[in-house]
Amino acid sequence: MPEVIFNGPAGRLEGRYQPSPEKNAPIAIVLHPHPRFGGTMNNPIVYELFYMFQKRGFTTLRFNFRGIGRSQGEFDHGSGELSDAAAALDWVQGLHPDSKTCWVAGYSFGSWIGMQLLMRRPEIEGFMSIAPQPNIYDFSFLAPCPSSGLIIHGDADKVAPPRDVNGLVEKLKTQKGILITQKTLAGANHFFAGKNDELLAECEDYLDRRLDGELVPEPAPKRIR
Repeated sequence: MPEVIFNGPAGRLEGRYQPSPEKNAPIAIVLHPHPRFGGTMNNPIVYELFYMFQKRGFTTLRFNFRGIGRSQGEFDHGSGELSDAAAALDWVQGLHPDSKTCWVAGYSFGSWIGMQLLMRRPEIEGFMSIAPQPNIYDFSFLAPCPSSGLIIHGDADKVAPPRDVNGLVEKLKTQKGILITQKTLAGANHFFAGKNDELLAECEDYLDRRLDGELVPEPAPKRIR
């Protein structure tokens, strides 16, 4: 797994990158939790998600947002971190011009950044939003949400209470043309303490089913003229 340094909007960004042997393989980017609360690309959940995609043939990247590890710059309350994520996707796409599709997975703060990236990049066809925090961050930009994806959280999460996550899911489920899959892990807190294996198993199951053509909305019937 090569260590990489690439240019970001506020200076160099540090990442870990694993190219697929297939030229046209999809790209996956994994985004870490809040930089001010110990979030880095080496977070165990981020690490496991990276390998989940890599084992399924994706070209995969995880990286440190600005100001973390060897990444230059300073924390920018989300707007700069979104620019970092866009620059990271640009960098991978520059190395893999035959890759036409992409997935984004984000954990906690990273899920908020990932969903914003999803709105800006039509090539992102799937997402995983792990322990999103709609009680803290505004997700109203998902109008409409352009891609189907997984929202997974714990019923013992006090950082992002289930009530708020359920509200976000219900709003997204009213939108046509996408399918939102929600998984609520019993007994899991915001950090999935003691539940990492269960979390990863749910993410793997979702990804495998999507790759098999499941968990997407049925195409609208063609109107007879």
